[in-house]
Amino acid sequence: MQTILDNAKEKMERAMDALHNNLVDIRTGRANPAMLDRVEVDYYGSPTPVNQMASIQVVEGRQLLIKPYDKSLVKDMLQAINACDLGYPVQNDGDVLRINIPPLTEDTRKSLGKDAAKVGEESKIVIRNIRRDANDAAKKASELTEDMKKDAQDRIQKLTDEYVKKIDETVKTKVEEIMSI
Repeated sequence: MQTILDNAKEKMERAMDALHNNLVDIRTGRANPAMLDRVEVDYYGSPTPVNQMASIQVVEGRQLLIKPYDKSLVKDMLQAINACDLGYPVQNDGDVLRINIPPLTEDTRKSLGKDAAKVGEESKIVIRNIRRDANDAAKKASELTEDMKKDAQDRIQKLTDEYVKKIDETVKTKVEEIMSI
């Protein structure tokens, strides 16, 4: 029974990680170094994340300042960032790159808030599917008595409720972040 619960918890934790990754992609109108987490530069033949090749700082809340450790990589980083289509203009100031984040309009903020809520709902569906699979595994486990199966289902439900609550809190925080000016 414990392996069924551990397996379900591990899958739910991965679903939470996926939620966090998806929410990072939703713009908030503020500069955030995590925006560049998926940007990779070809460095001596291997794709290397920008955050490992440069210092990334937030300036005045609406600008990212990217200082490559190797100044010869500025042009390569510029190309990689532009190829990722972040939706923001990238300025090359010689030794550093700047990404200015314009403020969001009210309509854009509302739309992004809906997008965040949609991502949250998709994550809840994943959690519920994990619950269903875990309940099915508990029902099919021949070594468990009926009482143990019922107990397993109750524990799985508590775990599901816990993760759904975490999703709601995470999405609520993201929506508040988007809606704040």
